[in-house]
Amino acid sequence: MTHLLIVDDDEEILSLLTRFFETYGHEVSVASGGREMFAVLETASINLVILDLMMPGENGLELCAELRQKSQVPIIMLTAVDTPTDRVVGLELGADDYITKPFDQRELLARVKAVLRRIEPMRQLTTQTRPLLLFGSWRLDIARRELRTAKNILIPLSGREFDLLLAFAERPHEVMSRDQLLDLAHGERHDAFDRSIDTQVSRLRRKLEPNAKDPAIIKTVRSGGYIFTLDVRPG
Repeated sequence: MTHLLIVDDDEEILSLLTRFFETYGHEVSVASGGREMFAVLETASINLVILDLMMPGENGLELCAELRQKSQVPIIMLTAVDTPTDRVVGLELGADDYITKPFDQRELLARVKAVLRRIEPMRQLTTQTRPLLLFGSWRLDIARRELRTAKNILIPLSGREFDLLLAFAERPHEVMSRDQLLDLAHGERHDAFDRSIDTQVSRLRRKLEPNAKDPAIIKTVRSGGYIFTLDVRPG
């Protein structure tokens, strides 16, 4: 059973979404703020977090950034304010998707399924066959969906960033077009956010490259796409 954590300061929304998702067979936990959210995450195995952007105290963006530092659990942001800036910031901080209030509950359910569909099959497939990939001074833990340095420091990645890095690491020294990367990283059902593959590559470069403005690990191939230049070996 998929276990969802819904974080919102609106009790009516918490109650409404709890009943809705339980109707479709999901286990649901709720939290009204950051402290309760992290308390639940410490005691329960959560598959996905639905996080409201506008809350008193720590807002959703702050909580998203803090959560991404500690966990790779998928995050869907909810917001009453639909601006390109908020959407971009949310995705930059590690959210996997973004939906605006008021929303159709069935659309939110579809987005939850889409995020889990991207992540779970890959997790199940790779846990048994390729638990670790090593390249340069990096260690990519496929089972835990974590990227760590040689000193075991966790580098926060969104679900989309992890999937893209895995696509690169599975095909080192191979030129891949943007369309190929989209299909490999996000599958055939990639949505509007996925079309900005250059933005996703840019985010990865800032986390991997000594100098993101002069990348040496993920290089751009003119009229071709991108190439991952490091040798990759199993861990």
